[in-house]
Amino acid sequence: MRSKIRVCIIGFIIFFCGFSAFSQQIINLYSTNVPNSKPSNIAETGADKGLYKGITSPTLEYIKPERPNGTAIIVIAGGGYGVIVYNGEGISVAKALAEKGITAFVLKYRLPSDEIMLDKKIGPLQDVQQSIKYVRENAEKYGIDKNKIGVMGFSAGGHLASTAATHFEKTLIDNQQNTNLRPDFQILIYPVISMQDALTHGGSRDNLLGKNPSKEDKDLYSNDLQVKANTPMAWITHAADDKLVDVDNSISYFENLRKNKVEVEMHIFPKGDHGFIFRHKGWMNPLFDWMERNSLIK
Repeated sequence: MRSKIRVCIIGFIIFFCGFSAFSQQIINLYSTNVPNSKPSNIAETGADKGLYKGITSPTLEYIKPERPNGTAIIVIAGGGYGVIVYNGEGISVAKALAEKGITAFVLKYRLPSDEIMLDKKIGPLQDVQQSIKYVRENAEKYGIDKNKIGVMGFSAGGHLASTAATHFEKTLIDNQQNTNLRPDFQILIYPVISMQDALTHGGSRDNLLGKNPSKEDKDLYSNDLQVKANTPMAWITHAADDKLVDVDNSISYFENLRKNKVEVEMHIFPKGDHGFIFRHKGWMNPLFDWMERNSLIK
C-alpha cells in the first residue's frame, strides 16, 4: 500500500513539475468596446471541452516560458470558423513552444457570425490585428523582441493567420499609434488558403463569406492571390492525403510566396490526413530547425 501511495505522489510531482515552468494569464483583447459588434443573446460555450463557440469577448492566453528568448507567437487554433479547437491546437501547442523559450499567446477569436457582427468577414481578422498590436506595444513588458512576433495557425486558423500576413496594410482596428500590424513570420499547419470553388474548404468559406460569396470576396480572401514581396517569411506543413483541406492550398501558397521571393519552407507528410499533429509526435522538429536557422530560437 505504501509503495502505491509513494508511486502516486511521485507521479503527481512529475505531472506538476512538468507544467510549473509556465506562467499563464488571460488578457482581454479590447480594453473598451469590441469593434464591429452588435448586441446579441449569444452565450460563449465550450470551456468544459476546450472547443469554444459563441465568443463575443475575445482574449489572449499568455503562456510565459521559464526562460523567454525574445520570440513571441500568437497561436490561432482552427475549427472551420465554426468552433475553436482551443486546447488541442492552442494550449498544448503553446506549451510546446514555451519549452523552447518562445512566449506564446493563444487567441480566442470571434467566429464570423451575422448575429454578433456588423460585418462577419472582417471580425476574426480584427482580433488577430488587435492581438499583434497588443503584443508589439507590450513587447518590453513581456521580454519580447518587437521584431520577432509571429502568427501560427491551424486549418481555418491557418487561413486567419495567412490573412493577417497578407492583409496587414489595411487596418481594421483603432490604431492611433500606427503600430505595425505585420507579423514578422507565419507558421501554417494544414491551412485553408483558397476561397476558390475548386480548392476551398466549403465549411470554412460558408462560415466566413456566406453561402453565395461574390467573386471579389472569393479573390480577396484567397490568400495565395494576395501575396506580395513584403509578405512575411513562412513555414508550412500539410499531409498529402488530407481529405478535408486539400494540400494544394499549401502548395499554391508556397508557389506564390516563392514567385514573390518571400522566404518559405514547406514540409509535406505523405500520410496523416487532417489534424495529423494529434498523431505525428515529431511534427514540430522541422519547425524548430527552421526557427533556429532564422534566429527565432537558440
